[in-house]
Amino acid sequence: MAVEDQLSRVFAALADPTRRDMVARLATQDRTVGELAEPYDVSVQAVSKHLKVLEGAGLVSRSKDAQRRPCHLEAEVFDLMTKWIDRYQKEAEERFTRLDDLLERMDDDGSVRPATPATDERGAAS
Repeated sequence: MAVEDQLSRVFAALADPTRRDMVARLATQDRTVGELAEPYDVSVQAVSKHLKVLEGAGLVSRSKDAQRRPCHLEAEVFDLMTKWIDRYQKEAEERFTRLDDLLERMDDDGSVRPATPATDERGAAS
């Protein structure tokens, strides 16, 4: 699965509040479908459909433990999301820094003073 496709699936899967709640509950411990269905006023089949979406996004996996089929949260998928968010957060912060610099150099009449070269601790321009 391409990274962009998986990222789209992860964000789409987490767009639903029930699925986000299921992810939050799986973050604390593995649970069966029946255990996941307990707090919701929906059928076990409906919970299974939500789980299939989470599995398709790579957020959840299931295993077999005797008679139980516990669901596990695949937390490494969050690293993919974090990297994507961090990239755009960094770009936005750099844009705000450049805007702050421009606004500091702007006079009341709207004219802009030229930027001064950055200096190091010794006062030498870099």
